[in-house]
Amino acid sequence: MDLDISGRSASEIADSLRARIERGDLLPGDILPPVRSLADELGVNRNTVVAAYRQLTQTGVIVTRGRGGTRVADPSPVAQEGFAAGSVLRDVGTGNPDPELIPDLSGALAAMAGRPVLYGEPVIDPGLERWALDWMRDGLAPAADMRLTITSGAADAVERLLAQALTRDDAVALEDPCFLTSIHTVRIGGYRPVPVPVDDEGMTVAGLRAALEQGVRAVVHTPRAQNPTGASLSARRAEALRAVLRDHPYVLVIEDDHFSLLSRQPFHSLIAAGHRRWALVRSVSKFLGPDMCLAVTASDPETAERLAMRLTPGTTWVSHLLQRLTLALVTDAATMAAIESAGAHYAARNAAFVERLTTEGVPVGAADGLNLWIPLPVPARAVSEQLMRRGWLARAGDDFALGEDGPSHRLRLTVHDLDDADAERLAVDVAAAVRAAGGRLVAREVA
Repeated sequence: MDLDISGRSASEIADSLRARIERGDLLPGDILPPVRSLADELGVNRNTVVAAYRQLTQTGVIVTRGRGGTRVADPSPVAQEGFAAGSVLRDVGTGNPDPELIPDLSGALAAMAGRPVLYGEPVIDPGLERWALDWMRDGLAPAADMRLTITSGAADAVERLLAQALTRDDAVALEDPCFLTSIHTVRIGGYRPVPVPVDDEGMTVAGLRAALEQGVRAVVHTPRAQNPTGASLSARRAEALRAVLRDHPYVLVIEDDHFSLLSRQPFHSLIAAGHRRWALVRSVSKFLGPDMCLAVTASDPETAERLAMRLTPGTTWVSHLLQRLTLALVTDAATMAAIESAGAHYAARNAAFVERLTTEGVPVGAADGLNLWIPLPVPARAVSEQLMRRGWLARAGDDFALGEDGPSHRLRLTVHDLDDADAERLAVDVAAAVRAAGGRLVAREVA
């Protein structure tokens, strides 16, 4: 294929390539010539082509995929969480908390008081800061040296943490399968995702070691209730991962403990006491509601300072009204009891559905979180299509995959808000969908 690329300097070559992309001569996903080949064709130094590609990479026009070559960037959005708009099907792939279990805010709102906050005042409400210091220190090895930052939710925190440490095309280790928002954040930032497999105990040791060998500059992981798998770090796995990271103290480690107060599992961190660049992020969206856009980030002092600088060009603080409302709720005994009850409800409903599916011949392992990660004997897309014919809208595992190992054989279901009758019907329909897609069910052993 003759791409008709011209130029003698890096800027000229970059402009030539950009013009062909803008005219549609090159489409998203098209592979560009290797650096050495293009340099030979143009009669320029190899480093000139490297610089041209770097210019386009830093502006998000092209992406480098290692052995996969350099390609025209695909601007299409990734899948997102939430309800499917306009569907007449029963949506069991939302990833949402149960609205009936989100605490009522009206009483706390009515009781709120306090003078207005003006420019130049401390960005963290003093009361919230005192509460959050205790919340974030629990189970965190380097807690004595931590600083707090308040952001507009966990996604906002992770985006700014990556932006203060990375430039376009820097490599980031992500869990595979991965939380949809993390995939979106890394793609929009122009970073290069390096998949790290996840099993029942969290990130695998071999996977993290391989990612570090590829030069990742940041690691984003979920210590509990990983989305979509529901896996939580075991104490043994956390210790092994900390050992791997010991030789990489300046790699930024971001822990997104999104399920925090709702989790039924203990918190095990892979951030060791001697690690130099780290951040633990906990949002309130799962237990106080997605509209409560607030997250607390604990980090090392340098990361906290750079994160604060990332806030200064725009909104320099999260609304103090929102901060005071959060404090009023998390210091209210009745609200905290309701949050504890909600966590128990999610665990019980998921466990009951696991039992139903297993009885129907689709065995599922226990997990934490709002969702279930269902293993299938056939591709998940085929099963989800069969479920649509039965009135259900499910989420195939392909949406969450970073690797390219073929179609996913996993289905993510959000079932905690189904009553017993609907849960039973869905379990029967999943089994029927597996059979219709050509899969074999597993006969349950009788004790």
